[in-house]
Amino acid sequence: MTGAVTRLPDLGWMLRPLTDVPGVRHAVVVSEDGLRLGHASAEDLTGPVALLGVPEAESLAAACAAMTMTGRSTAALLFGGGAGVRQLMLESEHGFVLFTHAGAGAHLAVATGTEADVGLVAQQMQVLVARIGTHLSTGPRDPADPSS
Repeated sequence: MTGAVTRLPDLGWMLRPLTDVPGVRHAVVVSEDGLRLGHASAEDLTGPVALLGVPEAESLAAACAAMTMTGRSTAALLFGGGAGVRQLMLESEHGFVLFTHAGAGAHLAVATGTEADVGLVAQQMQVLVARIGTHLSTGPRDPADPSS
């Protein structure tokens, strides 16, 4: 069985406005099924993850997809099957991770330090999604050719 592998475009350049927000450390765009569509890190970071490389971003993409699916399942259990999830927030002792829907089949996650204004970060995430949401959307994958 053979098939064509389509390389997804790297959308990390779109995330630069978010990584310029004070307190933001990293941003990643992921497909619903956990594929990294793009990532960016703020400049001059220090600490345990000073630069989000491709391997770390790919692991983060899978974790983000799991978190968003867990949120969707939780909302459906509590509010019914049609309940959508607008945003999730994870708080740790080192900062926050905010997740939001970024278009059809895509999610945006932003990691901050503890000093970040999470309200401002969430607002800037929504501004970015509204401005470039069509670029952040991932369409359904082409079905496999039955003859291959």
